[in-house]
Amino acid sequence: MTDAAAPASTEPAPTLRILLRHAIDYAGLFPPAGLGMAAAVSEYAQHRAGADGWALGRFVLPAARLDEFEEAAAPVLPREGARSWALSALLGSDLQEDVERIERFNAAHGDARSGAVLVDTVELKTHTARDVAHASELLDRRFDTYMEIPVADDRVELVTAIAATTTKANTRNGGVTPDAFPPSGGIVRFISRCVQRDVAFKATAGLHHPWRAAYRLTYAPDAPRGTMFGFLNVLLTVAAVHAEFSTADAIALLEEEDARATCFTASGVRWRDRLLSLRAIERARDTVAAFGSCSFREPVQELRALSLL
Repeated sequence: MTDAAAPASTEPAPTLRILLRHAIDYAGLFPPAGLGMAAAVSEYAQHRAGADGWALGRFVLPAARLDEFEEAAAPVLPREGARSWALSALLGSDLQEDVERIERFNAAHGDARSGAVLVDTVELKTHTARDVAHASELLDRRFDTYMEIPVADDRVELVTAIAATTTKANTRNGGVTPDAFPPSGGIVRFISRCVQRDVAFKATAGLHHPWRAAYRLTYAPDAPRGTMFGFLNVLLTVAAVHAEFSTADAIALLEEEDARATCFTASGVRWRDRLLSLRAIERARDTVAAFGSCSFREPVQELRALSLL
């Protein structure tokens, strides 16, 4: 997207700041952005130094590309531990090999003067409760671990398996084709399962925009359009589940397309005729550790256009 002139900055409401503090994991290497490593690293460094850096989370990359990252990031990495970058590494099919690769990388950066950066989070796909147990045993508290599970079907056994470990869940909310977007009911059901079992999760893919609407699915000028979930929809729906909204109301909030229907204040968030308390907002953020976006600039610009930043 182009950098159009943006409205003047607005101090974000405390409730919005709670929801977004270090929440946007930067996945510029992945579609639809698909940047090269050097460009993605440069973007991330700029965002960390910018006024909106308080909302920026981790840099996301495949574990297999850590050597490439190390070379590209060397000129811009901080040299003070207090300013260290945090990375989230995606694990492939050979978990042991990737874990060893990460541990070598972290050891090489044990001294901040070598570049202050640390892989403290990993993400991986899981298909069965056995996968969850095996990965949990291998990773055992070495990293903050997110296990991706599908949400189109009710995979309660996977959420239950994750609840029995120290790991967290991960869910995909879209992609670059219309069929990559799960049904609203499936997302609300997944959120409810996680809240019931006290499982924190990360939301991944398809969350480039604050509010649900029809958008281009990629950045190509002739890209097809599809209805995408908004990251504010998802975050507030988690708050609604904590506040024990009905399933119908939670789905309606997840599908809300009118930004004017919601008001962020210091004491809570009002959505139409319902109030989400500050406590519900705080609990929602405890549940949603982060969400991934291939762009940081785009969510921030759209929040600013809505006078939320």
